[in-house]
Amino acid sequence: QVQLVESGGGLVQAGGSLRLSCAASGRTFSRRAMGWFRQAPGKEREFVAVINWIGDSTRYADSVKGRFTISRDNAKNTVYLQMNSLKPEDTAVYYCAARQGAIVTIFPYDYDYWGQGTQVTVSS
Repeated sequence: QVQLVESGGGLVQAGGSLRLSCAASGRTFSRRAMGWFRQAPGKEREFVAVINWIGDSTRYADSVKGRFTISRDNAKNTVYLQMNSLKPEDTAVYYCAARQGAIVTIFPYDYDYWGQGTQVTVSS
């Protein structure tokens, strides 16, 4: 099994930045596409960003493109989400997810492992 633990969430003012981390343990971390999803109160879980195991292929939701950057450090078994120019509508619980395969995908049902989530709150 693969265990994922998110960290780095918190309260930030609009226009500020946060860096989320996702630490992986258990089964080998390599050759897995890793994604970030988020879920706001009263809304369904939505795709945010994904990166392949090599780190040379990424995809972003239109709502975060140009503001968020996903990256990974396989030596540290960690995936990051750098969030800049944060907006109140970015407020949500952010989840890290991993696939068994290496191909990037934006669909939640393609992911096999999930973290517990970390709260991000952006004030006006």
